Amino acid sequence: MKTILLYLCLLFCTVSVFSQEPPSPKIDIDEFLLEDESLDALFASLINFNFLYISVNYNTDTYFSGRDIDVDQYNISPQITYMHSKGFYASISGIYYSEFIPSWDITTATIGYGKSFGKDKIWRYYTSLSGYFYSENNIEGLYKGNVNAGFGIQNKKRTLGTVLSGSYYLGDNATYQIISRAYANLELLKTKKHHLKFRPQLSIYTGTQIVDVLSSTTFLDETIEELYTQNNIFGLINTQINLPLQYNTNSFDFELGYNLNFPSEIGDESNLKNTSYFNIGVSYLIDL
Repeated sequence: MKTILLYLCLLFCTVSVFSQEPPSPKIDIDEFLLEDESLDALFASLINFNFLYISVNYNTDTYFSGRDIDVDQYNISPQITYMHSKGFYASISGIYYSEFIPSWDITTATIGYGKSFGKDKIWRYYTSLSGYFYSENNIEGLYKGNVNAGFGIQNKKRTLGTVLSGSYYLGDNATYQIISRAYANLELLKTKKHHLKFRPQLSIYTGTQIVDVLSSTTFLDETIEELYTQNNIFGLINTQINLPLQYNTNSFDFELGYNLNFPSEIGDESNLKNTSYFNIGVSYLIDL
C-alpha cells in the first residue's frame, strides 16, 4: 500500500476550473499516467491489482484559461478514480464554485487506457473519452465531452519528463487544445513512512477559442452600432507554472501548491493580467 501511494502522490492535486466552457486540465488521470515513475513495473508484480483513489482539491481563486472573470470565489473539486493494473481506468469528478448559481456546475465521467513501452519503459501513451453533465443545460454552445490522447517520456531516473497531449471537444463547434508540459520530480524526504517531493511544472496551452470579433461599425443618427461575429481562433491561450509540495504517509496524500497563470491575448482581448492562486489537496487510497 505504501509503495503504491508513493507512485500516486496526489493524482488529482490540481483540477482545472471550468464553467459552461471546455475544461483546460492541468493535472488529471490521463497526464498522471504519463508522469508516473514506474507504474508498469509495479502493476507487473501485482498482475490483477485494482484500487479506488478518492481526492478533494481546494483552489483559493477561480480563473478560466488563466483569465480573471472579476468574480472573487474559491472552487472545490472532488474526484473518485478506479484503476486496474492492466491499464484501464475510469473516473468521475465534479466542481463546486462558491459564487455561482447553481454552485455545482458540472460532473465529468471518464474512461481510458494507458501503457508504457520502449526500452526501460520511459515512453508512455494514453487515450480517454469524457462526458460532461451540466447542472444547467439551457445554455447555448455547451460541450458534450472530449476525446483525449497523449504521450510522454521520462529520463531513466524519473526525475525529468515531458508530456504532449491533445483534446478534441465534442459539440456544435469544433474546438481542440494542445498542451505541452515539462516537469521535474525532486526528492526532498524519503523514509519508510514518509515521502516528500517537490514537482515543479511548466505547461503551455494552445488551441482554438470561440471569441467575439468586431466585424463592422455603423453610424446611425449620431449613434455607433458595433457588429460582432464569432470566430474560432487558434493560438496560445495560457502559460502556467505549478509549484507543488506533495507529501505521502500511510494511505493518505497531501499537497500544497502555488500556481501562476500568464494568459495570452486572443481576438480583441487586451491588457490581460497575470493571475495566481494556492491549491490544497488531500487524497486516500482504497485497495480493492
